Amino acid sequence: MTAARVFAADTKDGVALMDLRTTHGKWRFLDPVGAGLWRKVVSGTLREQAVEEMVAYWAQRGTDPDRVRADMKALADQLDSECLFTAASHPPTSKVAEVRYVDAVARPRPGVRAAGHVGLGTALVLLRCLPVRLVVRAARLAGRLPGRPASPEEADAVCAAVRRAVGWWPGRAACLEESLAAYLAAALTGRRVAWVLGARFVPQGAHAWIATADAVHGQEPADRVWPYRAALTVESSN
Repeated sequence: MTAARVFAADTKDGVALMDLRTTHGKWRFLDPVGAGLWRKVVSGTLREQAVEEMVAYWAQRGTDPDRVRADMKALADQLDSECLFTAASHPPTSKVAEVRYVDAVARPRPGVRAAGHVGLGTALVLLRCLPVRLVVRAARLAGRLPGRPASPEEADAVCAAVRRAVGWWPGRAACLEESLAAYLAAALTGRRVAWVLGARFVPQGAHAWIATADAVHGQEPADRVWPYRAALTVESSN
């Protein structure tokens, strides 16, 4: 079976498609109208039939059917040419997780601090040297290390350790680098968290974070716009 390379964050505001076939990963955001067409096709409706169903739907609401047909055909052609009429299944989530913000003054234990530095260095090398699909594969391999689920406090500690390590790094480390570093640092200390890549629509944007069973960890106190919807989740395979 071929591994999925396109993942979807499906929300009431639209669909965000993450394509791992590109070197650094590419996000494509569809508004609610485009998302409606995408959902029909990925659920098994023929592309031409899906276009006509969208035309009929909007014509009943007073929209010019010729214009809708032209727009839907153009979008369908574009998504088809980019092979985006596919996505790994991701069940909808109604549960709202607690969002825990990073404590900039926290002082994790020495072993956790060391893991934070190793995790950051490894994440930076992986993300700069490998296509993102291989980075995801490497993260899945790290998920095979022995360990147990991290408590919320332990997940907070690895986030704080990575943030302290970032303070020594002369370059830029964004959410992708920090979240992967925290995921790897947790694995190195025998703790399991999930590494999540997702998106939101209001305002529109992509994000990466780590999570435990009940919470999202390591977020910036200034960024209180949530929820993001997960598109891809990398978890322990043990």
